[in-house]
Amino acid sequence: MRNFIDRVDNILKNHSGFVVKTLKFCFGVAYTKKDLCYLDHLDSWLQIAVKPGIEELELTMSTYSARYNFPCSLLSGGMATSLRSLFLVTCGFHPTVTSGRLRSLARLVLYEVCIEEEELRCLLSNTPALEWLDVRCCYPITSIRIPCLQQLSHIGVSCTKRCTALSIESKVPSLSSFLFQGDIRILLSLGDTLLQIKELDMSCEKATSYALTELSSSMPSLETLTIYSYSGGEEANTPTAASKFLHLRSLTISSSGSAYDLLSVVNFLCAAPSLETLVLIVERSKQVSTFADLPLPGLRWIMPEYRHEKLKSVKIFRFSSAKSVVEFTCHIMESASSLERLTLDTTCGVHRCSVSQTGKCWSMSTEEVVEARRAVLAVERYIKPKVPSIVELNVLEPCSRCHAAQLLMAGYHNDSTQ
Repeated sequence: MRNFIDRVDNILKNHSGFVVKTLKFCFGVAYTKKDLCYLDHLDSWLQIAVKPGIEELELTMSTYSARYNFPCSLLSGGMATSLRSLFLVTCGFHPTVTSGRLRSLARLVLYEVCIEEEELRCLLSNTPALEWLDVRCCYPITSIRIPCLQQLSHIGVSCTKRCTALSIESKVPSLSSFLFQGDIRILLSLGDTLLQIKELDMSCEKATSYALTELSSSMPSLETLTIYSYSGGEEANTPTAASKFLHLRSLTISSSGSAYDLLSVVNFLCAAPSLETLVLIVERSKQVSTFADLPLPGLRWIMPEYRHEKLKSVKIFRFSSAKSVVEFTCHIMESASSLERLTLDTTCGVHRCSVSQTGKCWSMSTEEVVEARRAVLAVERYIKPKVPSIVELNVLEPCSRCHAAQLLMAGYHNDSTQ
């Protein structure tokens, strides 16, 4: 750690007198107090580097360094006119009326930041050019009030058990994008503000059911929708959409992979005649394999008959051999006459070694690797024969180099592809 501190000291001293436009401090996990000794130097580092002319400032702290308070005095004077982006993670932030008016600040991101409600309100009232606001897991906030900011186009908030209220003081004319985590009733309480939203990313309990029954009427302008339901699955009585999503073009949705969850996705397809892109993330769960010799009812007998004329691209992450998942994919092949690309990824879809900074794929258990191989066999047997020649089929399986040990333990030869 001493070497790290000396290196940072030298770098900043060598840049003394120069205008630093972008400054990012990203500290790793601290396991002991010794790992936090840089905190004694952080104020002086910021004083050296943060000068008039700086445009972007990011401070990402370790979870155990939350006791550090960002020096708000840095935001006054010349910095107030040049700073365009402020990104703070896991620290204290206590702006006051004397902190200055951040006339150029366009992007504000606060994650796990200790800030009072009045301090946040004061800060927002002094950012007239704000375009992007993201406030998540901040404490001890129990209510978030957003003033009318004429240029604000994106709001991201997490309303946890601690934060139970969200309000926008008056109509924000440029607002078009919303990221929301928490009780969906808090989001719906915004009323007419939602009418202009074109892009929504929501994570909440029974999110799919709420989306089908509420969003088409409360957000009729939606073009892009991302849904994560963290309850581990929807109710057995899958609802149909209350009305059409006439403008929806892109849908990303998580699913447990059960028949009823996938039927919800089909109901979305029926309600979104303009949909062009579908991304399905199948959560890991125990589902009956299509290879199991069990007389279980499939999806086919409950799926509505329809033809989708606009759907061009379908991606399924964590594709498995589950009977419901395979039948859903076959249903897509049969009903989407405009389909151009079908991607079936048997991994989680992130951090493949070919693009990862670490040069390694995301770890997978032996059980997951075995299921991925079953999924590839299911594609060969049940799906590939149904794929028209005009549709590009991509099947991604675990990398043989990064998962060689799991493949060996599972009894497979080292022959899988990237």
